[in-house]
This record gives sequence, C-alpha cells and structure tokens, in this order.
Amino acid sequence: MSSKKTISKETKSTEPKQFLFNKENYYLIGLSLAIVIIGFYLMAGSEGDIYDFRRITLAPIVVITGFLLGIVAIFYRKK
Repeated sequence: MSSKKTISKETKSTEPKQFLFNKENYYLIGLSLAIVIIGFYLMAGSEGDIYDFRRITLAPIVVITGFLLGIVAIFYRKK
C-alpha cells in the first residue's frame, strides 16, 4: 500500500484582512444593547401600578427601538 501525500500551497494575498464590522457598528450595537436594558429596567419594578403608562406603553416602545437599532447596526455600512 502506498499513500499519496498532497502538499497544499498557501497563497499569500497582499490585501489586508477586513473585519466584518467596523468601529461604528460596534458602537451602535452597544448603544442598542444599552437601550434594550433600559427598556427592561423600565418594565420591571415593584412600586406603582402594574398597568401604568411606563410598564404598558413606554417600556415596550423603548425595547423595540433598541432591537430595531440593533438590526440597523448590523446592516450599517460606512460610505
């Protein structure tokens, strides 16, 4: 039995490697995460009525805004 060894040649390109996200993307992702955390903080709490404006209306709007900003942050490209 003879085994055949293959040698693979690595091609070295002169182009620098580009990252998937740049600095602005990470900034926007961090901001969206902070907005979502603030929204969940507004939704939580032990004082006050459970059906008040903050928990029923404001907090879900803030959370959805944070998620939308996260989607924008993923697809954002610097021109």
